[in-house]
Amino acid sequence: MTWLNEQVTELGLLNVDVVRARAEDAKLATPLDQVTARAVSAFRKLLPLTAPLLCDGGELVLMKGAAAQAEIDGAAKEISKFKVRGAEVIVLGEGILDEVTRVIRATVR
Repeated sequence: MTWLNEQVTELGLLNVDVVRARAEDAKLATPLDQVTARAVSAFRKLLPLTAPLLCDGGELVLMKGAAAQAEIDGAAKEISKFKVRGAEVIVLGEGILDEVTRVIRATVR
């Protein structure tokens, strides 16, 4: 969290709050524009925890492993239930990092 807070300050991001909490324990005053998660659980298990935290049109950005596309494919029921749109895998660091990072990005409602 320290690093994230430092980046928010360094970049002068006035509309960003870093919240460290389990999704089910988060006490939020308003729905969020974006939720991120790293190394938490399968996409189908993350959706019930994260999607309700988002405003209409809110975005999920979830760091995942090599099976990211399979996680999307295995979450059809949850994708429908939580009105997820445009779930896609984005590969980051290709040609730069020894091991690429995969992110599932999706919009809710």
